Amino acid sequence: MRGFFAALQFLTVFPLPGSFAPDEEALKKAPPFFPLIGLLAGIVVASIDWSLESLFPVPVRSVLAVILFIAFSGALHTDGLADTADGLFSSRPRERMLEIMRDSRTGPMGVVAIVLVVGLKIAVIASLPSFARFWSLIMIPIAGRSALLVVMATLPYARPKGLVAIFRLARPRLLLCGTFLFLGATGWLAGGKVGAAAGVFSFCFTLLFTVYLRRKIGGFTGDTLGAACELTELVPPLAALALLGGLS
Repeated sequence: MRGFFAALQFLTVFPLPGSFAPDEEALKKAPPFFPLIGLLAGIVVASIDWSLESLFPVPVRSVLAVILFIAFSGALHTDGLADTADGLFSSRPRERMLEIMRDSRTGPMGVVAIVLVVGLKIAVIASLPSFARFWSLIMIPIAGRSALLVVMATLPYARPKGLVAIFRLARPRLLLCGTFLFLGATGWLAGGKVGAAAGVFSFCFTLLFTVYLRRKIGGFTGDTLGAACELTELVPPLAALALLGGLS
């Protein structure tokens, strides 16, 4: 359970009692629990969204859902998305890209990335058929947190040292297979065949993103983990919308 609490503290804003505060050894055990943290976030947000159904129209609830997703992690992944966009789209050499991503200031490409991704996320959630909304909201953070594992299991760390360098995966291939099965199984349980397909598509999208990262910077950083999470979160609702043909 130490690994679970370490993952909870690392990926969320929920405070833990001092006795549960993770040390370095606990953090090393945290990555396998990342998808479970996504499941927790999905259940919480989907339940809140369902409870507000009689109070607010779909567009308002969709904005609130995205706000809750961002607040759940304290905008950790959103910040990573912005820094990644500033670095990767700077058209600079690899080392300079890494320097730009380390800069805490957000540039124009980072702002554009946040606006586009958040705007698209709101739009696609608001466009979901009512019968697919609940399970899609559950799958969104599961896909995002699973993407963290896929990236770490597939790529080397791109810097000599850093905060996420502590997450050394002992059995990356096993975790990769486990993540694929978890996405497919939770998707199936939540949304049937369409949900399972959304989980598989999320996994495949993350793999494609790792290919892009390998070509650009040779590995991953903490910022690109955030970007992978934010971008992969778009896949389940987009897949649901495409496969269900906009039925309501």
